Amino acid sequence: MVCIGNPPYNRQIIDEEQQDKVERKGGWVRFGSKHEPPIFNSFTQPVIDAGKGGHLKNIYNDYVYFWRWAMWKVFEQPQSQQGGVISFITASSYLRGPGFAGMRQHMRQIFDELWLIDLGGDNIGARKTENVFAIETPVVIAVGVRYTSPKPTQPATVHYCCIEGTTEEKLAQIAKVKQFSDLVWEACGTGWFDPFIPAASGAYATWPKITDLFPWQISGMQYKRTWPIAANQSTIQRRWEYFIKAENKAELFSETRDRKVDKLYGTLTDKTTRLPALRRLTDPKIPITIEQIGYRSFDRQWAIVDNRVGDFLRPDLHTANSEHQIYFTSLLTDVLGSGSAAVISHLIPDMHYFRNRGGKDVIPLWRDAAASQANVPAGLLDHLASELGFELNALDLMAYCYTLLASPTYTARFESELRTPGPRIPITSDGELFRTAVSLGKRLIWLHSYGQRCVPSDQPKGIVPRGQVRCDAGTSQSEYPNVYHYDEQQQQLTIGTSGVFSHVRPEVFNFSVSGLKVVQSWLGYRMAEPAGRSSSPLDKILPERWEFDDELLELLWLLDHTIDLQPQLAELLEHVLNSPLLLADDLPEPSDLERAAPKPIKQTQTKMPLQ
Repeated sequence: MVCIGNPPYNRQIIDEEQQDKVERKGGWVRFGSKHEPPIFNSFTQPVIDAGKGGHLKNIYNDYVYFWRWAMWKVFEQPQSQQGGVISFITASSYLRGPGFAGMRQHMRQIFDELWLIDLGGDNIGARKTENVFAIETPVVIAVGVRYTSPKPTQPATVHYCCIEGTTEEKLAQIAKVKQFSDLVWEACGTGWFDPFIPAASGAYATWPKITDLFPWQISGMQYKRTWPIAANQSTIQRRWEYFIKAENKAELFSETRDRKVDKLYGTLTDKTTRLPALRRLTDPKIPITIEQIGYRSFDRQWAIVDNRVGDFLRPDLHTANSEHQIYFTSLLTDVLGSGSAAVISHLIPDMHYFRNRGGKDVIPLWRDAAASQANVPAGLLDHLASELGFELNALDLMAYCYTLLASPTYTARFESELRTPGPRIPITSDGELFRTAVSLGKRLIWLHSYGQRCVPSDQPKGIVPRGQVRCDAGTSQSEYPNVYHYDEQQQQLTIGTSGVFSHVRPEVFNFSVSGLKVVQSWLGYRMAEPAGRSSSPLDKILPERWEFDDELLELLWLLDHTIDLQPQLAELLEHVLNSPLLLADDLPEPSDLERAAPKPIKQTQTKMPLQ
């Protein structure tokens, strides 16, 4: 039996108020019948058992239901006594996504062999490629075969091929394929949950994963509305006051399944303490917490930090936040693009801080606000100390890793290996080389935290050292700018019609974090017609005047120094790669407890009265 097709791909999202009115997709595949449990459980239960149930939201997709149905139809129903073939072209999210681990396990159980032709086509992620269809979702052709029945117990052999180029070039290559040998295949991992992409090989595969060196990872804050975030405090305050006075609060708020203006929610640090429903607030003088957050890479913005306003503000991040905390961010569940492979923040990061995509991509240095519990496996620092010949702490280790990952040379050199999400770290056993990397990493952390962390003893806190860029003319406050212009030949950046910044090198203006142009992104969010989506009429309340020249100068100086350090970073990475390296297998393994979020400290709190 053969099942072949191009199933639809769409993830159904149902508002809470529509829960009982809208039929959920998936049919008996997802929900089973009176006499049989859902066959979809074979995709979801392994992920839940592994403690990764939070990733399952992406698996509830039409194409996944079709995959599960096809495997039942061809191989699992009572009449299926022979071999068979399933060949689908679908979205490619199941190749890597952590929520699809159970699906990959079941496919390895069902098939003898599986061939995957990755056609790319991601127009949103860090590595943009042209699609063979007029869509932004990357796609893959799969051919799964069972030769005999029953199937042997070992996992299927999975073959992978990536076809690159323009749309026309991809289609031309596909048209020439008549048999499997017409393509060049790479072997994928053999673990039941392993991604369906080539397994890491060579020396790279022996290095520890960053997620094993710092075992607790968490998603950044997710508001699901943009109006509570702005470039300055006064804009946030004006939006809040307008909202409090309004009658149409539900419309202005932009309600979602998880946040309603009529519901009661706990505080970020105590779920049992109920805050008044937003609709009941009528006094514009009611205080609201407005704090700086890490909105995008190197972009500090202001936000209402209130559990009623954001859908998922990550209480664990707020519990562990302090002036000691450093947040290490990367793409840990997706493919890295060109440029820096990591960016730190001293502020609690937004979900899309590193790149305009988000997963569990934030790694806090400390598990608690007092900085007494390092986010490293027990015994790791002692093991490294015995290898290196000197004592070190968790900050030293993070600084070392940051030195290597902040260099664009890392992503360029390991472009192929980084198709597997989550970078690996080459750890040298050369003590002096390690110390040099730590020193460079701490300098980067000082610069990238705008002078708030790892401050040198001879420098004031909170100050970015002057770089090459100069502000020759301030931006007029009488006419808010809607455009900016960069003249590469003159190395001049103009804001609106008046602001002039000179000595802006092309390397600074085009500085990229996994494909995200930092300066263009920063400016785009501050124009009179700002970049990004609008979630509410409140978004139309914008800054009353331009007051961002000093912040822009700090950003440009920060990038000036970063560019100046890049030759040293590249040279050091080369020295590390040519030195004796420690093997992942020789380092302490993180425990399940160390991978889990810290348990909150129980405190006696007084419940707040409803207003």
